[in-house]
Amino acid sequence: MYTYKMSQFLTKMLKNLNTPDRIQDYLDQLPFNFEKNGETYFSPLKVLENKRAHCFEGACFAVAAMQANNKKAFLLDLKVKDLNKDSDHVLAVYKQAGCWGAISKTNHAALRWRDPIYLSIRELATSYFHEYFLSVSGEKTLHSYSQPFDILKKFGKVWMNSEEDLDDIALALDKSKHFNFYPEKLKKYIRKVSKIERRAGGIEEWKLGRK
Repeated sequence: MYTYKMSQFLTKMLKNLNTPDRIQDYLDQLPFNFEKNGETYFSPLKVLENKRAHCFEGACFAVAAMQANNKKAFLLDLKVKDLNKDSDHVLAVYKQAGCWGAISKTNHAALRWRDPIYLSIRELATSYFHEYFLSVSGEKTLHSYSQPFDILKKFGKVWMNSEEDLDDIALALDKSKHFNFYPEKLKKYIRKVSKIERRAGGIEEWKLGRK
């Protein structure tokens, strides 16, 4: 179990990030966490201490920042068909004037922020479908998306400044209810991405050796 004692340092940082735009701006300037020393699931406090994050860590950080400013946000899991070929992606999703938007930490050009213009979670999740592909083959790899995962309802606030990795939250999200993007009968109609899109999709913001 996590021990909850919110630090003044974390509280001040989160309260300063009082809009989705500011949260996204903060995550954008953080170097990407390539997990050089092994798999991590940093808490928001550990993100601040280590000054880096990957998608899950960025999404949890965004949920914490929204909560610190009395706003609601959820985790959203995008699953791929084969983890041997590609990686899942995690977003923080929120509602603005009845529509869904997303905050995203990524190292790629397309899997980023989404303006709050989507009428449903499926509509928002589907906006990532075309851009999620293998750069060599052009195969589109997304398989399913989760329902909005209420991390605060399930785990309270104790995880926000944990010194431990958030493995149990990652596992709970992975095991939560997911919905397929399309039925199997439509698989044959899914077209591979064109060469020019593959080249564009290969752009990365942070290089592995870059600090």
